[in-house]
Amino acid sequence: MQQSSTRRSIKQLSRLPTVQGGLSRLAADRVRRAGVKLEPLLSRTGLTIDQIDDPDRRILASNQIAFLGAAAEALNDNLLGFSLAEKFDLRDLGLLYYVMASSETLGEALKRASRYSRITNEAVVLQYQEGREPTLRLIYSGIPRHADQQQIEFCIFALVRASCVLSGRRFLPKRVSISHVRPRGVAKFAGLLGNGLEFGANADEINFPAGSAGWVLVDADARLNKILVKVCEESLSSRKGKSGSLRVAVENAISPLLPHGQAKANVVAKKLGMSERTLVRRLAEEGLTFNEILQQLKASLAIRYLEDDNMPISRIAWLLGFEEASSFSHACRRWTGKSPRELRLSR
Repeated sequence: MQQSSTRRSIKQLSRLPTVQGGLSRLAADRVRRAGVKLEPLLSRTGLTIDQIDDPDRRILASNQIAFLGAAAEALNDNLLGFSLAEKFDLRDLGLLYYVMASSETLGEALKRASRYSRITNEAVVLQYQEGREPTLRLIYSGIPRHADQQQIEFCIFALVRASCVLSGRRFLPKRVSISHVRPRGVAKFAGLLGNGLEFGANADEINFPAGSAGWVLVDADARLNKILVKVCEESLSSRKGKSGSLRVAVENAISPLLPHGQAKANVVAKKLGMSERTLVRRLAEEGLTFNEILQQLKASLAIRYLEDDNMPISRIAWLLGFEEASSFSHACRRWTGKSPRELRLSR
């Protein structure tokens, strides 16, 4: 019985998305330079010094997200992901950077990023949409989107910065959408991502300027790109698909629907490409119900939002899909045994 349970745990672990860990190592270096003890932060988030010090070891995406959050808190830097993306050497992206840089045009580079980003990070899926104003959407796979803030902000700004460097043009995206809420630090983001920046959006997305897909890249090299594409294809084929649990997919579908009052089983089922009946049945197979996931997600988000003293309780109520603050207060007592104000004061 114990061996069967162990095998099952190992199999589940092998399905979890991994990352190359370069972002964690950037954050770890920042922690060390700040004189903050690194090992306790790593231990608390499921990582070790050996994993950080070995650039060839992949780590779990969920551990990277947890570590970035812990590092941001320890450094008192709520903009950690953004500041890391602003200063790191783009070449540290490795193979992904070079296959993008050697592409003929920006549109081709974004296509390459969309196809091969999983080599670097299996949890963030890039979807490129061609058009006069090309779009790059970032979708989380295998891990809950609502658990992350620093990694996604790093990814979005790094992609914009890389596009500027590779094209040799200083430009601002036409629009940038980020699905989590950020009441502080928005002005700094807008200065580098443009005035079309929206937090609390329905999706994580970058809309590039009109005609930008045709911009020729400064280091375009057709022969080198052909070689690198072959290497990328080989690397991609060696990575197994990791879709994660249905629960995570449901949570990621629910999150952007909450403020609009559309977080309902039939709406979520449609977004996931199945009938409501199929969704209910498949959740039951995992020992879950839709309402259970919904309530637990709301409770988790409520606790996170209440950590920000500058966010009004009425806004938190709206973000969670409550029409009245009083309804949110009742729900908060049901989840935690405390009202929102009591929970905020108890931290």
